Amino acid sequence: MDLAEIDLSNVDPFWSGPVADREAGFATLRRADPIRFFAEVETEFLPAGRGYWAITRHADVVEASRHPEWFCSGEGTNITDLPPEFREFFGSMISMDDPKHARLRKVVSAGFTPRMMRSLEEGVESTAAGIIDRVAARGSCDFVTEVAARLPLAIICDMMGIAPDRYDEVFHHSNVVLSQGDPEYIPPDADPLESLLGAGAGLAAIMHETSESRRGGDGQDLTSLLVNAEVDGERLSADELASFFVLLCVAGNETTRNAISWGLHYLTKNPDQRALWQADIDGVTPTAVEEIVRISSPVIHFRRTVTTDGVRLGDHKFSAGDKVVLWYNSANRDEEVFTDPDRFDVTRDPNPHVGFGGPGPHFCLGAHLARWEIGVMFRQLLTRLPDIEATGEPDRLRTNFVNGIKHLPCAYTPA
Repeated sequence: MDLAEIDLSNVDPFWSGPVADREAGFATLRRADPIRFFAEVETEFLPAGRGYWAITRHADVVEASRHPEWFCSGEGTNITDLPPEFREFFGSMISMDDPKHARLRKVVSAGFTPRMMRSLEEGVESTAAGIIDRVAARGSCDFVTEVAARLPLAIICDMMGIAPDRYDEVFHHSNVVLSQGDPEYIPPDADPLESLLGAGAGLAAIMHETSESRRGGDGQDLTSLLVNAEVDGERLSADELASFFVLLCVAGNETTRNAISWGLHYLTKNPDQRALWQADIDGVTPTAVEEIVRISSPVIHFRRTVTTDGVRLGDHKFSAGDKVVLWYNSANRDEEVFTDPDRFDVTRDPNPHVGFGGPGPHFCLGAHLARWEIGVMFRQLLTRLPDIEATGEPDRLRTNFVNGIKHLPCAYTPA
């Protein structure tokens, strides 16, 4: 693909076209212009921003991630500068810098104790088994909505103490948050910004109600622990807890569901890799999970903002205020790091992918739980529905932020 054909800012045609064409475009960027400037696109709802530098090589993504003092998150992690009112619901840790980021992460981490992780792992096992129980006898289903999406949704909601009758409400709001205007989730005549704000408010309201009911109690769900926890004299405010819940719904729910969905797609396209995994499920699962996260890259990018004139990546020198976008999907297929990077290899080792973000303070807090969920779900699938396969191409989300699949038909021998 020629450089002139590549436009990372327009969904059509670059992001809505074939995945192979998209990856060819990023290969061209890595080879010919690994730090390239792109203009932002004006919409009827937002003016065009000042543009951004696309960082496409693995080494540069890792280097920027290691230096939040030069590449900060506090100016926003979306390419577009969202209106200030969005910070009420979307001003989570992911869009903060130290010391505020460190304070919130320390308080939240107090809820991710070894005891909590053990109880969550047991819950993942039983929840995954129950999901398979519900579809096993049917012989076919929509893999995304009936299998992949159900596990992380149930785990996040159960972990936070959300009532089961509100799971579908959480599912709907989180879909809207990540839709970026996809017409399946936001009607063509609706304002996508208003829809996004409404979905964020809806998730925040669920957490406000839940946290108030837990305040002063001795419950063992994460909301109870966080609303009553005090670390070095610090507590989470109600708004901070609500923003954390929105982050969990996006980072912990949507991304894991998409990794699981892409996993079935790649296993269907690569039956030799499926056979390798099924021949040694316990031995191969750890490397297979990492390979699914690498090749699917559920979160495609995050933005950083340069804090100081003269900061360099390689030979490029930035100015303070420059937007820098870290393209994790491109870094995860960098030919300098991964042998035959477009090949799906469930035994790939080493696998230094950045599917959970690069090294540094913003590395995914829930990476362990996400890995566990993916591994448990595929252990269930490959043993209980051993011939399950996708029967169509993924119905992809129209966005350049999350590598999402909305629907994926699948079939298997009824069990």
